Amino acid sequence: MSPVEESSINRKDLRSADLRGLDLRSADLRGADLRGANLRDADLRGADLIDADLRGANLRGANLIDADLIDADLRSANLRGADLNGADSRGANLRGANLIDANLRGADLNSANLIGANLIGANLIDANLRFTKLIGAKLRGANLRSANLIDADLIDADLRGANLIGADLIDADLRGAKLRGAKLRGAKLRGAKLRGDKLRGANLRFADLIDADLIDANMIRTNLIGADLNGANYTQEQIDSAITDEVTIF
Repeated sequence: MSPVEESSINRKDLRSADLRGLDLRSADLRGADLRGANLRDADLRGADLIDADLRGANLRGANLIDADLIDADLRSANLRGADLNGADSRGANLRGANLIDANLRGADLNSANLIGANLIGANLIDANLRFTKLIGAKLRGANLRSANLIDADLIDADLRGANLIGADLIDADLRGAKLRGAKLRGAKLRGAKLRGDKLRGANLRFADLIDADLIDANMIRTNLIGADLNGANYTQEQIDSAITDEVTIF
């Protein structure tokens, strides 16, 4: 980085700055004002972005591996195709952000705000989404395998075709969520709220649905083979429309 660029970074008032492709590894950008900044393809590995204001910033294709984004404001930011593997985004505000095809594998998003965010095709394997707000989020085709979604708010989220195999959704709120064609084999849904969900054709084989609320959920051709529905709230009509066998527990 040139001295001019370095001094510019150190000012931390970087509104609408053109930082495309810059090497900002381990940069101290704590509390920086980066509203509307262009950080496309920038290298921000290990950067300190705690409390940074990145509203409307362009981070498309940026490398944010192991970056610290605790409490950062990323509302309406463009993170399409960005790499956030292992990033710490606890408490970050990503409301309305574009995270299509982003890599969030192993990212910590505990208590983050992802209301209305677009996560279509995103990689969220092993991500920590506990207490995260995902109301109305678009997660079609996203990979959430083994993700921690305990107590997550997924009301009206679109999870059609998503991979939730082995995900932990204990006490998650999925009311009104679209789960058609979702893969939920072995998922933990104990105490989850699934009232009114679109579960048609979803694979819940061997899922833990103990004490789950399934009233009014569309369960036509839902695979419940080996699932545990002990204490769950459902109707016989729903069960009759689903796929069960002798090892399904009622």
